[in-house]
Amino acid sequence: MTGQDLATRLDVKLAPDPRRVIIKLFVPGEDAALARSRAAGLIDRITLFGEHETAAMLRETLRRFGDRHHDLEATFLHHYDLVRYRVPRHIDLPPSARLLVGAYFSHEYAVEAAALCNPSLVPHPDQSGLDPGRLRVAISMRQIGEGHVSSIGFATAVLGPGADLTVADRSGPLTVGQRHSTQHRRDLLAAGLADEDWDNEVSATVLGSLPELFEDDDFEQAVSKLPADLLTRTTTHRTLEELRRAITSDYAVTFPAGVPLDQRVLWPANAAESNGMEDARFVRILDEDGVPSYRATYTAYDGRQIHSRMLASDDMCRFEVTPLRGPAATNKGMALFPRPVGGRHLALCRSDGETIGLTSLDRHKMWERPVTLHTPRDGWELIQVGNCGSPIETEFGWLVLTHGVGPMRRYAIGALLLDLDEPHRVIAELPGTLLTPDETERDGYVPNVVYSCGGLVHAGALWLPYGESDARIGFARVPLTTLVEAMRPPREAV
Repeated sequence: MTGQDLATRLDVKLAPDPRRVIIKLFVPGEDAALARSRAAGLIDRITLFGEHETAAMLRETLRRFGDRHHDLEATFLHHYDLVRYRVPRHIDLPPSARLLVGAYFSHEYAVEAAALCNPSLVPHPDQSGLDPGRLRVAISMRQIGEGHVSSIGFATAVLGPGADLTVADRSGPLTVGQRHSTQHRRDLLAAGLADEDWDNEVSATVLGSLPELFEDDDFEQAVSKLPADLLTRTTTHRTLEELRRAITSDYAVTFPAGVPLDQRVLWPANAAESNGMEDARFVRILDEDGVPSYRATYTAYDGRQIHSRMLASDDMCRFEVTPLRGPAATNKGMALFPRPVGGRHLALCRSDGETIGLTSLDRHKMWERPVTLHTPRDGWELIQVGNCGSPIETEFGWLVLTHGVGPMRRYAIGALLLDLDEPHRVIAELPGTLLTPDETERDGYVPNVVYSCGGLVHAGALWLPYGESDARIGFARVPLTTLVEAMRPPREAV
């Protein structure tokens, strides 16, 4: 233990690795204050090379970078397709020249060069080949690169026996997967329009023409059938822009099954998250038949505004993204319960920015105005409180890990216990802290912070991954009975 902290730190760390890189499109001149792009001139110069010289340059590029990426040639060809309109129409480039153009319009981006933090922990989809007492887990992480752009990365580890924790090797090429459009839900689109005050005659007419589940083409057909007296309204163009923006918030990303989990990167894929996907709180869900799937809430950031989003996956190979709507989803840090309680879908939230609340999903797919569970009260949490991941179901109640912010914006981790059947009732709280930043953890990208997006209980113990000052990831553990026995009835009940 450290000071009054209840949890014991494990001798395992995950540090940022600048070798973990993806490929991004690079258009020369667009990163500078220039009146024009330099792309056309670059293509002109490439076309002057002979076929032999072009092939030699391509071979050298593939030799230098080929083992750092999955299917590098396919990426080069994709980037060529994105800029091919700049190639003069009278020039027919051979395949090697097209690939070389793609190479010049590509660059590596180190996804975690700046920081690695804010992890969550869930059972891994693959539990094969393990001895009794061990559990394979998936660790999600917020990884931050140049420009403070956040993405979601993964690692794999094995818990047990005892207090052992072994993190698998994370080397190897990364992939951002393939983005797809996905089926859209009419009820979620309607909820979003109502949430953002775009519920009007135009949007109602379009919605009325759509099936419960619809594709992009279905939407465009519905728009094409709008009556002329609606098309001529001054607000119609803006309404249709908002409808299209809302639809692009839904998408799917797929990864090849043969690519290990630790080589998959969820990278921003629409305008709402262009500056980052932050603080994913993963949780494993069991349906009525005991079949597991995964959900995660995260914060999408466009450089000015934040938006709450949800990831859904059956196998962590395909992820579907949808917005979260309603009064409780207006701020960061929603965390889903792993199962319905009393027939209701529940989540923790911090919609007012400073208190922990409990919200439920209504029949219109809106997260309702929350009931307050815990307010800032003790010195270590006096600025604001929030959750550190989804509630963990135990025989004692729903274990909620909390974070609090104290003097000098110092973050610490605490705990609450909610009634299993009536989770709006706080039945116990940890009078002190579970974890605070020690002298080895206080320095980093954001100093004086310990923060987690979710732990789990295995073999009678709470396992807690946490970010150390937004610089690296540590791990802590505490026997569940030790934690529960240290908790006390809430002061209001004393």
